[in-house]
Amino acid sequence: MILRSLGLFAALVAPLAFGADAAPAAWKVGTDYELIEPPVAQTAPGKIEVTEVFSYGCPVCNFSVAAINKIRKGLPPNAVMTFVPASFIPAEDWPMFQRAYLTSQALGIAEQSHDAMFDAVWKTKELATMNDDGRTLKKSMPTIEDAAKFYAKFGVKAEDFVATANSFSINTKMKQADAYVKATQTDGTPMIIVAGKYRLIASQRDWSKAEQLIHYLIQLETAAK
Repeated sequence: MILRSLGLFAALVAPLAFGADAAPAAWKVGTDYELIEPPVAQTAPGKIEVTEVFSYGCPVCNFSVAAINKIRKGLPPNAVMTFVPASFIPAEDWPMFQRAYLTSQALGIAEQSHDAMFDAVWKTKELATMNDDGRTLKKSMPTIEDAAKFYAKFGVKAEDFVATANSFSINTKMKQADAYVKATQTDGTPMIIVAGKYRLIASQRDWSKAEQLIHYLIQLETAAK
């Protein structure tokens, strides 16, 4: 899995500047996006969800933060960006990062801490999983207690964060996130899902085109209602 994510890095390096003229004349199922059958239920009432399946431990997700934020800010009023944390690479601490995100969400600090969490893993390295060589994993991975110290910067006591993180509610949310990843057949990150029905194909993770495709799929879903 991680090799696939790292392999996408080169494809994402150049195209962060894009505009309305970038969209092809027609988007095609099987070439640009795939249908999810059966569709996955959405959770935002009255909105079309544009969902990023991600992990703080994913280097491509980290690189893509600026592009994802641009897409989120450019969504039409009837659409909303949501995030589902993946856990399918335990060796790189993804289950802990999944637990941490869902806990921050439950405590109401996910939005303000989301970008900073990527920085904590990849910039300041306070929650890094990789050694300084950028190729090998640390022998000791960050724990939920380590993450709690980071989230304390956002007004939540570390002990309260840990207690919530280890609760039945968060365990349930983790199972739900895993079920979403499985139902959408997500096998790499970042992955974009629109309306629980459309999955962008890996080659479409060129952000110069992805935003236009997302808007097309939103329009397609809007017209179908």
